[in-house]
Amino acid sequence: MGIEAGFFADPRHIRTTLHQAGAVAKLALCAHLLDVGFADEWNAEHIRQDITKALAYANATGFGHDCPETARLAVILSPYWKWGYPHLIGDPPMDDGGFTHDRVRALIRALLARVADVTGHPRPKGCEGFGREARS
Repeated sequence: MGIEAGFFADPRHIRTTLHQAGAVAKLALCAHLLDVGFADEWNAEHIRQDITKALAYANATGFGHDCPETARLAVILSPYWKWGYPHLIGDPPMDDGGFTHDRVRALIRALLARVADVTGHPRPKGCEGFGREARS
Protein backbone atom coordinates (compact mmCIF):
# COMPACT_ATOMS: atom_id res chain seq x y z
CA MET A 1 0.00 0.00 0.00
CA GLY A 2 3.00 2.33 0.34
CA ILE A 3 2.99 3.09 -3.37
CA GLU A 4 -0.61 4.26 -3.15
CA ALA A 5 -0.54 6.02 0.22
CA GLY A 6 2.41 8.28 0.78
CA PHE A 7 5.13 6.65 -1.27
CA PHE A 8 5.60 8.46 -4.59
CA ALA A 9 3.29 11.06 -3.08
CA ASP A 10 3.86 14.07 -5.31
CA PRO A 11 3.51 13.56 -9.08
CA ARG A 12 4.98 17.02 -9.73
CA HIS A 13 8.41 15.89 -8.55
CA ILE A 14 9.54 13.14 -10.93
CA ARG A 15 13.06 13.25 -9.45
CA THR A 16 11.72 12.15 -6.06
CA THR A 17 9.56 9.52 -7.71
CA LEU A 18 12.56 8.13 -9.63
CA HIS A 19 14.78 8.12 -6.54
CA GLN A 20 12.17 6.24 -4.53
CA ALA A 21 11.48 3.88 -7.43
CA GLY A 22 15.19 3.05 -7.66
CA ALA A 23 15.37 2.19 -3.98
CA VAL A 24 12.27 0.00 -4.14
CA ALA A 25 13.40 -1.73 -7.35
CA LYS A 26 16.82 -2.50 -5.88
CA LEU A 27 15.34 -3.98 -2.71
CA ALA A 28 12.78 -6.00 -4.68
CA LEU A 29 15.30 -7.41 -7.15
CA CYS A 30 17.81 -8.17 -4.41
CA ALA A 31 15.07 -10.05 -2.53
CA HIS A 32 14.88 -12.40 -5.51
CA LEU A 33 18.67 -12.62 -5.73
CA LEU A 34 18.85 -13.50 -2.03
CA ASP A 35 16.31 -16.26 -2.59
CA VAL A 36 18.37 -17.81 -5.37
CA GLY A 37 21.58 -17.74 -3.33
CA PHE A 38 23.32 -14.40 -3.82
CA ALA A 39 24.57 -13.19 -0.45
CA ASP A 40 23.54 -9.77 0.78
CA GLU A 41 27.21 -8.76 0.88
CA TRP A 42 27.60 -9.77 -2.78
CA ASN A 43 24.55 -7.70 -3.73
CA ALA A 44 25.91 -4.69 -1.83
CA GLU A 45 29.30 -4.94 -3.53
CA HIS A 46 28.23 -5.81 -7.09
CA ILE A 47 24.73 -4.39 -7.56
CA ARG A 48 25.10 -1.21 -5.51
CA GLN A 49 22.51 1.17 -6.97
CA ASP A 50 22.54 -0.18 -10.51
CA ILE A 51 18.98 -1.24 -11.29
CA THR A 52 19.93 -2.33 -14.81
CA LYS A 53 22.47 -4.77 -13.39
CA ALA A 54 20.07 -6.01 -10.71
CA LEU A 55 17.36 -6.66 -13.30
CA ALA A 56 19.82 -8.45 -15.60
CA TYR A 57 21.07 -10.73 -12.80
CA ALA A 58 17.50 -11.40 -11.66
CA ASN A 59 16.35 -12.31 -15.17
CA ALA A 60 19.43 -14.50 -15.70
CA THR A 61 18.45 -16.46 -12.59
CA GLY A 62 14.87 -17.18 -13.60
CA PHE A 63 13.06 -14.02 -12.56
CA GLY A 64 11.40 -13.78 -15.96
CA HIS A 65 10.40 -10.13 -16.00
CA ASP A 66 11.27 -9.29 -19.59
CA CYS A 67 9.21 -6.11 -19.81
CA PRO A 68 10.91 -3.67 -22.24
CA GLU A 69 9.46 -0.65 -20.45
CA THR A 70 10.80 -1.84 -17.08
CA ALA A 71 14.20 -2.39 -18.69
CA ARG A 72 14.09 1.16 -20.06
CA LEU A 73 13.12 2.49 -16.63
CA ALA A 74 16.02 0.56 -15.09
CA VAL A 75 18.44 2.39 -17.39
CA ILE A 76 16.97 5.77 -16.40
CA LEU A 77 17.12 4.87 -12.70
CA SER A 78 20.73 3.66 -12.69
CA PRO A 79 22.38 4.63 -10.45
CA TYR A 80 19.38 5.78 -8.51
CA TRP A 81 21.37 7.94 -6.07
CA LYS A 82 21.60 10.57 -8.82
CA TRP A 83 17.88 11.31 -8.53
CA GLY A 84 18.12 12.09 -4.82
CA TYR A 85 21.22 14.23 -5.09
CA PRO A 86 20.59 17.99 -5.10
CA HIS A 87 21.64 19.71 -8.30
CA LEU A 88 22.77 23.28 -8.70
CA ILE A 89 20.94 25.92 -10.66
CA GLY A 90 22.29 25.79 -14.18
CA ASP A 91 23.07 22.06 -14.15
CA PRO A 92 21.83 20.39 -17.32
CA PRO A 93 18.49 18.64 -16.87
CA MET A 94 18.69 14.92 -16.23
CA ASP A 95 17.00 12.51 -18.64
CA ASP A 96 13.88 11.14 -16.98
CA GLY A 97 13.02 9.14 -20.10
CA GLY A 98 9.63 10.84 -20.33
CA PHE A 99 8.30 8.64 -17.52
CA THR A 100 5.31 9.98 -15.65
CA HIS A 101 4.65 9.56 -11.97
CA ASP A 102 1.74 7.20 -12.67
CA ARG A 103 3.69 5.06 -15.14
CA VAL A 104 6.65 4.66 -12.78
CA ARG A 105 4.24 3.68 -10.01
CA ALA A 106 2.56 1.06 -12.25
CA LEU A 107 5.89 -0.41 -13.36
CA ILE A 108 7.20 -0.65 -9.80
CA ARG A 109 3.92 -2.18 -8.65
CA ALA A 110 4.26 -4.83 -11.40
CA LEU A 111 7.87 -5.48 -10.41
CA LEU A 112 6.86 -6.02 -6.79
CA ALA A 113 4.07 -8.36 -7.87
CA ARG A 114 6.56 -10.37 -9.95
CA VAL A 115 8.92 -10.67 -6.99
CA ALA A 116 6.06 -11.99 -4.87
CA ASP A 117 5.06 -14.44 -7.63
CA VAL A 118 8.60 -15.75 -8.14
CA THR A 119 9.73 -15.89 -4.52
CA GLY A 120 6.45 -17.17 -3.14
CA HIS A 121 6.66 -14.78 -0.22
CA PRO A 122 3.20 -13.64 0.83
CA ARG A 123 2.06 -10.17 -0.11
CA PRO A 124 0.99 -7.80 2.65
CA LYS A 125 -2.73 -7.86 3.40
CA GLY A 126 -4.63 -5.81 0.81
CA CYS A 127 -1.94 -5.98 -1.90
CA GLU A 128 -2.88 -9.25 -3.60
CA GLY A 129 -4.21 -7.74 -6.84
CA PHE A 130 -1.70 -4.94 -7.38
CA GLY A 131 0.71 -5.02 -10.29
CA ARG A 132 -1.16 -6.98 -12.90
CA GLU A 133 -1.94 -4.05 -15.22
CA ALA A 134 1.69 -3.10 -16.06
CA ARG A 135 2.93 -6.54 -17.01
CA SER A 136 4.12 -7.20 -20.49
